[in-house]
Amino acid sequence: MSAIKETVEIARRPEAVYAYMADPAREGEWQESLVSARPADDLPLHVGSRTVVTRRVNKREFTMTTQIDELDPPRSFKAHGVDGPVRPHFAAVIEPLDNGERSRVTISLDFESHGMGRVLTPLVVRPSARKELPRNEQKLKEILERGV
Repeated sequence: MSAIKETVEIARRPEAVYAYMADPAREGEWQESLVSARPADDLPLHVGSRTVVTRRVNKREFTMTTQIDELDPPRSFKAHGVDGPVRPHFAAVIEPLDNGERSRVTISLDFESHGMGRVLTPLVVRPSARKELPRNEQKLKEILERGV
């Protein structure tokens, strides 16, 4: 299956958008299914950093570890799940608009399934993510435009 992809324009500079989005401590502020996220190793964030994440999907909580694959401030970052039955592959691209005064954020989300995840992903996880991602981007926009 193809990745779920959504785009939103935000009236903030790419540097501010990137700093907010790439901070694991802020993820729960704009991602509705996120129950908790805590760094599994030393900060600051670096390629190879891991975060223990718990998400609620249809009243069930799933804990997994994600790892940073790429950091290119203020343009992009990528991460993927390293354990669990459903392992997300997340990418964010932040493009400058209006001479860098605004940003276009494109988030791509895909999943790798193992064991019972092969059943959960198409029936539960992917449909939930497809509904949630636009809401998350809208909340991200509202928070950043309000001023963090």
